[in-house]
Formats: sequence, C-alpha cells, structure tokens
Amino acid sequence: MEHIILYAIVPIVVVMLAGFLSGKAGIFSGDDAKKFNKVVLDYALPAALFVSIVQSTREMLAHDVKLSIVSLVGIMGCFMLVYFVFKMFKGNTGADAAVSALISGSPTIGFLGFAVLEPIFGTTPTVALVVAIVSIVVNAIGIPVGLSLMNASLEKQNPGSTKKQSAWLPVLHALEQPVAWAPILAVIWVLVGIPWPSWASPSFDLIKGANASLAVFSAGITLSAVKISLNWQAVLGSILKMVVMPAVLLILGLLWHMDPINLKMLVVAGALPPAFSGIIIADEYNTYVATGTSSLTLSVILFIGFCPLWIWLTDVCLKAFA
Repeated sequence: MEHIILYAIVPIVVVMLAGFLSGKAGIFSGDDAKKFNKVVLDYALPAALFVSIVQSTREMLAHDVKLSIVSLVGIMGCFMLVYFVFKMFKGNTGADAAVSALISGSPTIGFLGFAVLEPIFGTTPTVALVVAIVSIVVNAIGIPVGLSLMNASLEKQNPGSTKKQSAWLPVLHALEQPVAWAPILAVIWVLVGIPWPSWASPSFDLIKGANASLAVFSAGITLSAVKISLNWQAVLGSILKMVVMPAVLLILGLLWHMDPINLKMLVVAGALPPAFSGIIIADEYNTYVATGTSSLTLSVILFIGFCPLWIWLTDVCLKAFA
C-alpha cells in the first residue's frame, strides 16, 4: 500500500498541483491546456497504446475477452445509470443528464490510465490492453452515445438548433480519432501475426513518455481555469463515479471469473476520476459546466483515498471467492 501511495498517487498529486499553480499564476491558461490535451490524445496516448499492444500475443488477446465484455457492460451500464438518475431530477434537461454521464459515467483513462496503472502493475502489454479496451469503450462508444443523447435533447428544446445527422456519424467521428483507431490497428497487427521489430519501438517510446506527465499537468491547468461550485449533484456524481462504477466492475469481474490481475487493473481504472473530455464537451455546449467541473474536482481529491481502498477491497474479495 505504501508503494501505491508513493509511486502512483503522490506523483500525480505533485504534477497536477504544479499544473494547477501554474494556471493560477497565469503561466498557462485553459487554452494552453486544450493544446496539451490534443498532444496527449492525438499523439502521445495513441503511440503508447500502439507500441505496447503490438508487443503482446494472440494468446494474451484471447485471454482478455472477458476483460473486454466486462468493461463494455460495466462502464456503459454505469454510463446509462448516471444519465437516467440525473435526468429524473427537477430542473435537469436531457442535455444536462448526458453531460453528467459523459463526466461521472466515464473514467479519465486516457489522461491517468498509464500514470496510475504502470507504477502499480508494471510496464507490461497487459496494462496497455486494459487502457486500450477501456479507452475504446469510453471514446468510441461512450462519447458518441453521450453526444447523441445531448443533441436529441437540445433539438427537442429548440427545434432546428442542431443539424440533422446520421446516428452513426458520432461513432464514425470517434473512430477517426487516433486514440480509437491506434489500439484497434495494433490488435489487428497482433491477430494477423506480423512480428513487431524491436528496433521500431524507440521511435514510439519518445513521444509515449510524454503521455502521463503531460496529461496530469494539463489536468491541473484545466482545474485552475474553471470556477468550482460544490453542490449535492456534484457530490452525487462523485459517488456514482468513485463508488458505484468500480463496485459494478468488481462484481461483474467476480461473476465472470476474470483473471485476478486484470480485474484489479479494471477496478482501479473504474475508480479513476471522471473523464476530462466530458468537461471539454460541456464547455463547448455551455451545458452543466459548473456542476460537472465541481464533480470532477471532488473526484480527483477522493481518488487519493479510493485508489488504495479499491485495491484492498478487490484483494479481499478475490481471497473470499478463491
């Protein structure tokens, strides 16, 4: 537990705090954070996912089928739960509920996945597969679903305010992003059986190394650029994200008899703070920004305690069901 705190959580807090203070000091702005995010999502993270996955084997991919199914069912189940829960509250529109789902129903796997999992579980292809699978669920399924729900609500409130488009367009747009197609390409590479030359990895490793540090630093800048307004809905969003999602993934993983290490990594991934992409979308649509950002900030603080707690709980459950 000391290793987890010192090597996984403390570095994140320190780097995020550096980003937060630099934002407050005016050294960097919210616009700078968006540019850093683009470097992470379009270059560093896809490179990290691709080069890590292509070094795996077909046997490893076959072994992770349960991981894929549990990730899809668990994360999207929680995503829709958040949507329907927040839609029931008086004063919330369908667009508000969709933003809530994009934030509290999605882990920030792209920004914190490698930063948290590698110090705990090591730098292995298995870690990359967990990050890749959860990233695909969040980016290629969750975001398109959330945008479709949001656009449907906005169109209902103000007919003609949104352009008519195919329901598949958000999905296709998501799959065009490097963070979605890079891991898919890597999986295809492994399935085809093409050997990955060792001399090619260093070309990816240099940009890959910027992924975790730049993502966490950028997250700190993002938090410094928004106004925090804590309310009961922000607290509820944090509970749904930090308690309900990892609990659902743990239960599903135990029922499906997942590999213990994969299950621990998936539970930790589910306990990650809400997706920063949800805040970006909320800001673009000017919908539910203050509450969503407050929930994100509260979850980041809670993660310091919940990360080791969920690892301990998962170990206890695995021993009980062994």
